[in-house]
Amino acid sequence: MEIPVPNKLNRPLPWILAVMTGGLLVVGGLTYKMAQTPVSESKLEKMTVIAQRESLAVDIEASGVVEPIESVNISPKNPGRLVQLRVEQGMKVKEGQILALMEHSEDKAQGKFAEAKYNQALADLEAAKVRIPSEVQQAQTRYVQAQTQLEQAKANLQRATERIPKEIDQIKAQIVSAQSGLELAASRVKRNEELLREGAITQDRFDELLNNYNNAQASLMELQKRLEQTTQTQNPEIDQLKQEVLHAQATVAEAQIQLEERKRTAKIDITSLELAAEAAKAELEQMVIQFQDTAIRAPFDGIVTQKYANPGAFVTPTTSASSTASATSSSILALARGLKVVAKVPEVDIAMIQQSQPVTITADAYPNEVFKGQVVLIAPEAVVEDNVTSFEVTIALMEGQDKLLSRMNVDVNFLGQEINDALVVPTVAIVTKNGETGVMVADENEKPKFKPVTIGQVLDEKTQILSGLTPGERVFIDLPEEEQNKSLF
Repeated sequence: MEIPVPNKLNRPLPWILAVMTGGLLVVGGLTYKMAQTPVSESKLEKMTVIAQRESLAVDIEASGVVEPIESVNISPKNPGRLVQLRVEQGMKVKEGQILALMEHSEDKAQGKFAEAKYNQALADLEAAKVRIPSEVQQAQTRYVQAQTQLEQAKANLQRATERIPKEIDQIKAQIVSAQSGLELAASRVKRNEELLREGAITQDRFDELLNNYNNAQASLMELQKRLEQTTQTQNPEIDQLKQEVLHAQATVAEAQIQLEERKRTAKIDITSLELAAEAAKAELEQMVIQFQDTAIRAPFDGIVTQKYANPGAFVTPTTSASSTASATSSSILALARGLKVVAKVPEVDIAMIQQSQPVTITADAYPNEVFKGQVVLIAPEAVVEDNVTSFEVTIALMEGQDKLLSRMNVDVNFLGQEINDALVVPTVAIVTKNGETGVMVADENEKPKFKPVTIGQVLDEKTQILSGLTPGERVFIDLPEEEQNKSLF
């Protein structure tokens, strides 16, 4: 009886596994053999460079644009019609030079009115300075006169108060004397009546004595009447004089009030007129300024870069204008002063830029010339354009102002200090593994091996190594094909 032989095709899986296992063993063996096989010396020299010390010249390249140091759009302070333009695009002007003239007929008429108003205010002030002191002096004179009249009234009252009692006393004394004379005359008449009857005296003598008696009696009666009249008129006269004193006092008080009021208002009137003159002067000065503003002057030495308006155009105050000369605008001119270069430096290079750093500048318009510059300003904030971060660096032109023109594109080289005895490797040798910066060096088998390093300045094709690498070590700039397929990350 024949024993059947198993068919290989009936059980294919074990055969497939066997073949795969054998293949892996072969590949693994070949890979191990290749890994253990050192790179040939000639091939190693092509793929590696030796880290060595040398001097590095810091030279950072960037592109830039020539721009004015200062640029302004010239427009009038007040709206109006442009009547004259004295400059053209490209002309150089001096500070204070008249660039254009605006229409000023209305300003001229208002200026004459303001001037007349100011002159009138000055005339009123000068007249007041003469008139007001005179009015104060007149009030002073009236006050002094009133005081004099008051003193006179008081004196009259004083004299009347002293005079009338004396007059009464005198009359009383005269009455006493008259009574004595009357009594004497009566006594004589009585004695001589007997003598007349006896014929001892003549009738004429007796008549004479009788006449003396009658005269003495008349004098006494007159004195008594005067006494009565003086006594009756004493109080009314004193009262009248007192009223005169009171009236004089009131006049003095009124004159004093008027004097003080005029002195006070005199200062107010003068001050008011002075303020009116100042206001008229300010109005005149404003009109003068407005008239002067019709002459548009250059604010600084510079060059006319654009012209936006022609004579006859109505122009309004503004600071905005189009960058094209043909565009309509409310500005008259654009004026620029001086030139500078604004360069955009990549973020990775900005740390090597410093104030006052020397710069060389080249322009396509002058390919055979190199102009010198100096860093004056480093922008504190970055500019991002097309996902590229850079910083604007302002460069002062040390030469070339007579050749370079605004908006020219230029190339700039920032010249830094030379780094002496720096350990450098080609920039292409710098790799990253697991987020760590390093280089691939040849191990004892001359195979690539990752070695972390600290890098310094990166200058185009060369990178400074600060630590992690020693001079003489061989660094890979190109990996063998079997290593290129391995990931460093």
